[in-house]
Amino acid sequence: MKVKNESFTKTEQRLLDNMAEIEVIDCHEHLGLEKNRTETPQDVFTLFSHYARLPLYASGLSEEDKKKLHDPDIPLEKRWKMFKPHWKNIRFTSYAKAALITAKDVYGFDEISDRTYKDLSETINAANTVGIYKRILCDRCNIRVALTQCNSTAVDSPLIPLMPGRRLTRIRKKSQLTEIFDKSDVSFNTLEEYLNLCKMQLEGWVNEGTVGIKFYSKPNTEPDVVNAQALFKQLMAGEELVADSCGYEPLENYLMHKIIDFAEELDLVVAMHSGVWGDFRNLDPRHMTTIALAHPNTRFDLYHLGIPDVRAAIMIGSMFPNVWLNLCWTHIISQELTCSGINEMLDMVPINKVLAFGGDYSRPVEKVVGHLKMAKEDIAKVLGARIDHGKMNFADASEIIHLWFWQNPLDLYTKVKIGAKDKGNSK
Repeated sequence: MKVKNESFTKTEQRLLDNMAEIEVIDCHEHLGLEKNRTETPQDVFTLFSHYARLPLYASGLSEEDKKKLHDPDIPLEKRWKMFKPHWKNIRFTSYAKAALITAKDVYGFDEISDRTYKDLSETINAANTVGIYKRILCDRCNIRVALTQCNSTAVDSPLIPLMPGRRLTRIRKKSQLTEIFDKSDVSFNTLEEYLNLCKMQLEGWVNEGTVGIKFYSKPNTEPDVVNAQALFKQLMAGEELVADSCGYEPLENYLMHKIIDFAEELDLVVAMHSGVWGDFRNLDPRHMTTIALAHPNTRFDLYHLGIPDVRAAIMIGSMFPNVWLNLCWTHIISQELTCSGINEMLDMVPINKVLAFGGDYSRPVEKVVGHLKMAKEDIAKVLGARIDHGKMNFADASEIIHLWFWQNPLDLYTKVKIGAKDKGNSK
C-alpha cells in the first residue's frame, strides 16, 4: 500500500512507492515454530521484547524488572507503571520507532501511552492466532522466504532454517559430545571420527532444508590439528576445557575451520555475526580477513554491517569476492548510522554484494512490519539523494532495490527454492 509522507522528498516518495509491493527475501530472523508464539499470551510488551530490551537496559531497567515486564501473572497496570519512565527515555530510538510503526500499521494505534496500552494489549493478544506468520510475513510484508535461526530445522514455509555451527564446535566437556550425538548409532573416540559425525550432521540438516550455518567473527588462528587432537583426547578422558569468550579456543578454532570446509562441500552459506552484541570488541568484522582468506571458495554472509565497526565491514565487503554484506538488524539499531553505511557501501562495494533486510526477531513477528518499513525508508533516503545529486538515475535505483531485496539473497543462498507462483520480482 502506498502511503504519502510529507517528510520525504518527491524522489524518496517515488522510490517508496516503487518498493510498496516488491517481493522480499528476509535474510535473517530467529522465528521458531508458530505455535510457540500463538500458545503464549501476548500484550503491549511483546513490542518491547527481543532487541528492544537493549535501550531499556541502557535506560536503567534492571534485568529482574525486564523479566517482570513479560510475566503475564503480574497485572498489566503494574508492569506498565514499571515500564513508563523508561519508555519516555527510549521513545526517540530506532528500536522504539519499530514498535510505534507496528502499533500503528498492524494494530491501528497512533501511540503507545497511558491512553492506549490496555486496548493495544487486548488487540495484540486477540490477533495472536494460528496463521499469524503468514498474515504478517507473506500477506502484509510480501516476504516469500525468511531465513531463520531457531536451533531447529522443524519450521514451516515461509521460514527456511539456518543452523548454528557452534552447536558442533563449542565443546567444553565430554557430556556435550554425547548430547550432540545421543541419537547416533555411530560411536566415536577420535577427533577424526567426531568430524565424520559432524559432516553427517550437516548432511542431515541439508536434507531437512538448511541453507546455511552460522558462526561469529571472533579472533581465530590457523588450525592446528596436533593441538586439537590433544585437547580432544583430554575431553574424552573426562577433562573440562577452559572457556575463553574472547575468541575461538584451539579445539573450537580447528573444528570451526573444518566445519566451514564441510559447508563449502555441501554448498552451504556460512553466516558470520559481527559487532553489536555483548563485548563487541571480540566480534570485530576485521577477524573475517583471516577466515575469508582461509576459505576462498566459501560464501560468507557478514551480518549487521559490523556495527559499530561499519567501515571495517565495508572494507571487508570491498576486498573479498566471497563475502556479502547483510543489513539485518541495522535499521532498528540506528537509521542514521545505517544510511551513512549504505552511502559508503555504494562508494566501495559492488551492488551485487549487499542484502537489504533481515528483521532479526524471535517472539515479536509483527515488528517485522515496522523494521521492513524502516529499511525501505533508509534505502529510499540514500538512493533518492543520489538521484537528486545526479549520481544515478531512477532506473539505477530500481535495479539496486531489486538486487538488494531479492536477487542478491537468491544468488547467495543458492539452496533457497521459490515456488513457481512466487518467482520473479517486479521492480
